[in-house]
Amino acid sequence: MRPSVPARIGSWIIALLVGLVYGVAGTVAHAYAIGWFPLGLVLAVIGVTALLVAVRLLTSDRWATLAVAIGLMTATLVFSGAGPGGSVVVPQAPEGQFNPGIVWTLLVPIISALVIAWPDMRGRTDAAAERPA
Repeated sequence: MRPSVPARIGSWIIALLVGLVYGVAGTVAHAYAIGWFPLGLVLAVIGVTALLVAVRLLTSDRWATLAVAIGLMTATLVFSGAGPGGSVVVPQAPEGQFNPGIVWTLLVPIISALVIAWPDMRGRTDAAAERPA
């Protein structure tokens, strides 16, 4: 049984808000490093991937996953620019050094696209199980 239209729209709005929160957290934390290892970037990418996969698997709805992705990318875009006081959350790395900000900005839409485009295998297994042998 499919949920009603208002319930689906409500879940999309909640998914968008969750994506915004994760996007802000990842954008703020991605620059943290221990020595040469970009720990913040690794944890942010793992968190975002887990969130997108969990929403996709739990809701079986690509649109809810897309809403999360839009929230993630919106937060990344908004917090990547200079603030009104000139402060920058995602600083430019010196030339020749690893820039986690660019990696974060590119990985969020790539991971989102992969999770959203991943084929739904449940429909195929259900149809195969119903076929007589």
